[in-house]
Amino acid sequence: MDEITQFQLIGSVERTSGNFLLPVLEALLEAFPFVVRGFHSDNGSEYINKRLAGLLGKLHIREFTKSRARRINDNARVESKNGSVLPKHLGYAHIPSRFASKVNIFTQQVLSPYLNFHRPCFFPIEVTDNKRRIRK
Repeated sequence: MDEITQFQLIGSVERTSGNFLLPVLEALLEAFPFVVRGFHSDNGSEYINKRLAGLLGKLHIREFTKSRARRINDNARVESKNGSVLPKHLGYAHIPSRFASKVNIFTQQVLSPYLNFHRPCFFPIEVTDNKRRIRK
C-alpha cells in the first residue's frame, strides 16, 4: 500500500515462505502504476532474507525498513486496511491454502482494481442550519 495515495494491491500465497511469497510480491511490486521507492515489512523471516534483498535490488527499490519486534502499531495503517477490506470482500473464514492461486487471481484482476479505481469515497456534505451551525 502506498502511504500517500493509499493505492493498494492485494495478493495471496499458499504458504508464508519465500518460495511462495517472492513471485507474488514481485508481481505486486511491478503492478504499481508508479515507481516504488521503498519497501516496509514486518519482522518475519519470510521478508528479511537475501532473496528478498535481491528482488528489491533488481526492482531498484533502495529503501527497506522493517517493523520493530513486538510493536503492534508499526503497521497500523496496513493492518487497519486489511481489517476493513479483506473480511468484507473475502469473508471472515479461513481460506484453505489450495485456493490461494484462485484467490490471488481474483484479488489481482477484480478486487485490486475495484479498491483503487471504482470504490466510492464519500465526503461529508456541510449543511448550515438556522442557528448557523455547520453539520456534516
